[in-house]
Amino acid sequence: MSGPWILLRGLTRESRHWGAFATLLAARDGVLPIDLAGNGTEAHARSPLAVGAYVDALREQAQRRGASAPYRVLAMSLGGMVATEWALRYPGEIERLVLVNTSMRPHSRVYERLRPSAWPALVRVARDWEGNDSNGIAERLIHGLTCARRDTLAADLEAWREIRAGAHVSRANALRQLAAAARFKARGAPRCAVLVVSSRGDRLVNPVCSTRLARAWGAPHVEHPWAGHDLPHDDPQWLVDALHAGDMAANAAGQAAGRV
Repeated sequence: MSGPWILLRGLTRESRHWGAFATLLAARDGVLPIDLAGNGTEAHARSPLAVGAYVDALREQAQRRGASAPYRVLAMSLGGMVATEWALRYPGEIERLVLVNTSMRPHSRVYERLRPSAWPALVRVARDWEGNDSNGIAERLIHGLTCARRDTLAADLEAWREIRAGAHVSRANALRQLAAAARFKARGAPRCAVLVVSSRGDRLVNPVCSTRLARAWGAPHVEHPWAGHDLPHDDPQWLVDALHAGDMAANAAGQAAGRV
């Protein structure tokens, strides 16, 4: 029987940002959210400048928390790059990989990995980053860039400000994470089963990045019709259903291969 899904968030985000998605997935499978160095429970740590260093820290965390390989990993954005590197460096440790709205060289261009239309808002986020964001400017801008659903805005901002106050990510760590993401290059394709997931309404990362990645790796790709970059926030049940549909397809393919 497979172990829990390891959940990896992206740039400056942490386990609590999974929100309802983690609860829904936990009702069907076990979940083990792990924070990247510099975020959440690891906010005290210095974020590395290389994606490979995040992998080393994650492997230690997973083992310390009682998880055992092979792992199933669902990761988004920067977390997807880290999960990819993990699967490439330690192929025996990753059983399944689900990548949500991620991008990486050599499959995506700079202006696709971070849409130019998002740059002005990101500059404002960086300017207003330090402190607890009591006026909500930084988190409101992030919400506008990453979320298509607006009906939860007030509750989201309240929750996100509490997260920020309890485990603040420093501006230095945020910039180091951004640098690590920009420098990352996937050297080959993972050998494990991979599902690529994207959002058609992603205003931060062009969904063509996921299309090209899936094509290059020969991996299945599913696209949400309207969600933003933070797909787990916008439509958590859709993502849980897509994940389990992918599981069933992978199991069927495995059984068919075993009969050949």
